[in-house]
Amino acid sequence: MEDFAETRRNLVKGGLLGGLALASVVGSARQAAAQASSDSLLRTVLDRGHLIVGTGSTNAPWHFEDEKGELTGMDIAMAKILAKGLFDDASKIEFVRQDAAQRVPNINTGKVDVVIQFMTISPARAQLVAYSRPYYVEGVALLTRPDSDKKTFDDLLKAGSGARISILQNVDAEETVKKVLPEATVMQLDSQPNVVLALDSKRVDAAAVDLSNVWWLAKRHPDKYFDAGKSWNAMLYGAAVRQGDPDWLHFVNTTFGVAIHGHQNEIYDAALRDYFGLTPPARKPGLPTF
Repeated sequence: MEDFAETRRNLVKGGLLGGLALASVVGSARQAAAQASSDSLLRTVLDRGHLIVGTGSTNAPWHFEDEKGELTGMDIAMAKILAKGLFDDASKIEFVRQDAAQRVPNINTGKVDVVIQFMTISPARAQLVAYSRPYYVEGVALLTRPDSDKKTFDDLLKAGSGARISILQNVDAEETVKKVLPEATVMQLDSQPNVVLALDSKRVDAAAVDLSNVWWLAKRHPDKYFDAGKSWNAMLYGAAVRQGDPDWLHFVNTTFGVAIHGHQNEIYDAALRDYFGLTPPARKPGLPTF
């Protein structure tokens, strides 16, 4: 079989290597494996024939079970994007269901190829694993009721101390709310379900929860929940891989980049609509904007 590099040189000489031609040349998994370092996980995964992904199963809209007991959610969509890039088949994945505490150990022991489990990127964790480019920016947001007279952020701000906000109990809870609603009355509760239940029972005017939860709940139950239109405290979510393997990390980054900003965006766009109720971004040819 002709060497990939030689094939590319011949196509360039003949003036035949445009974008579509190059896509077809590099589309072969075997040729891709031949280019990877002999000790790279990229070669191992391609030879194995399926991807092993560590993730959770109990946190909608990121990773949860559908009515058939199959994993679904935004993290699962990102895993399918990787499998599609590797094998042109989004189903070639073995999922390892794990607790959040197992994310770093399972990467570093080689139990999984990649962790995609709403993992916040931080300098401390980056000393233990290598992170992909971010695929989402999480934040705190305000969930309100559509029948409330304080359903928008402006309404809550104007209400001053009359605005009651529930939030999960932690050392930063009061400060987190006061960043955007300095006069609000803060109710700290012991669990996330209770934070939302306080809104359901009208004990509070808004629940301060993750932005993704606001989008998820407002999309599923528009008669019950409303996005107040305010988010803050940005946190980056990325996939995690083992350190010391630039080929594998580069592949993950490239595949995510093409899905988010490029032309192979069907899975990513469907996930934005299904889990967040968002209109996918327009990708315009020309200068890059990322």
